[in-house]
Amino acid sequence: MTALEGEEPDRVPIFEVIRDEPSIRKLASLLGRNVREVEMGVTSGLGEVNYDVLDLYCFLVEKLGIDATAWSFSIGLTSVENGFAEDEFGTRYRLSEHGEPMPVDSAVDNISDLNDLDMEDSVDRADFDALRYIVGNLGDDKAHFMIVSDPFKVSWRLRGGMQNLLGDYIKNPELVERLAEKSVRFCKEAIEESRRSGADVIHLVGDLASEKTTFFSPEQYRQNVKPYEKELVRKAHMEGLKIVKHSDGNVWPILDDFAEIGFDGFHPVQPQCMDINEVKEHLSGEMCVIGNINCRNLLPFGSEDEVEEKVKETINKVGGEGYILSSSNSIHPDVKPENYNKMVETAKKIGKYE
Repeated sequence: MTALEGEEPDRVPIFEVIRDEPSIRKLASLLGRNVREVEMGVTSGLGEVNYDVLDLYCFLVEKLGIDATAWSFSIGLTSVENGFAEDEFGTRYRLSEHGEPMPVDSAVDNISDLNDLDMEDSVDRADFDALRYIVGNLGDDKAHFMIVSDPFKVSWRLRGGMQNLLGDYIKNPELVERLAEKSVRFCKEAIEESRRSGADVIHLVGDLASEKTTFFSPEQYRQNVKPYEKELVRKAHMEGLKIVKHSDGNVWPILDDFAEIGFDGFHPVQPQCMDINEVKEHLSGEMCVIGNINCRNLLPFGSEDEVEEKVKETINKVGGEGYILSSSNSIHPDVKPENYNKMVETAKKIGKYE
């Protein structure tokens, strides 16, 4: 929380998104926990809570000494047939082998479909059971992040895929605006319930860019996304919460907009397209910088020595005021648990500030 204030804590803080079951099981096993008795189940925060896996998650956060937790609230996914699920709004998803959903059919095809869509009342306290369980187990010694999709991501999920929403930017701008208005009210309700459930930080997720540039022009971002993100930043701050913007990709064209909106942090500074030294210098005094340890190549395929060297290099270059160590996205199932353990171990060993 000190780093999110733009100040220098006693040592580099460590934050991570680890919420898919295979990664949690691998890490917990490496750290000496017997995971064979734990049944498989949906643990990404998108469906029914598996408390056995949440116990493993709390165990590894404490054992590793990670300074923050991160989890998603449920969007009410229910299985409709093998490999497919549907959320409470009617969007249909194909599930990956790890249970991550990809929209394949929309809940909203036109403005008339929005009339009966009451998203605000759909935010239920039970959707935040996992967060309350984590807070109850780990207490106030950790900063608790609640992962909330931003209005852009909520909108394209309702439309059954990002490509459909981007087409609407040109062909149906009224639908885009109505979707955003619905989505932002939904997100505000989620922020309120996050605060009531014990969150300290809102992790506002929704990729806005590829590795080359943003998915839309900066002008389109400022018209169709930025005003609604600004509403959520204002709402989070009114609730006494910090709020971090997550986007993979090259967001240089709109990075200043993030600062202007008032986000407290930017995650994860994807190393394939953004140099963390430049980002840290550019945002100095305006936003906390979070991430950048390569989870595409280094953490899955590198050696422990290479991980150690990269962590040292990163902390030496950008550590201090307003920096939190994290991977360049998340600890996904292909990451070697030994490499993530080395990443955390190294940060704790060399990350103390004088």
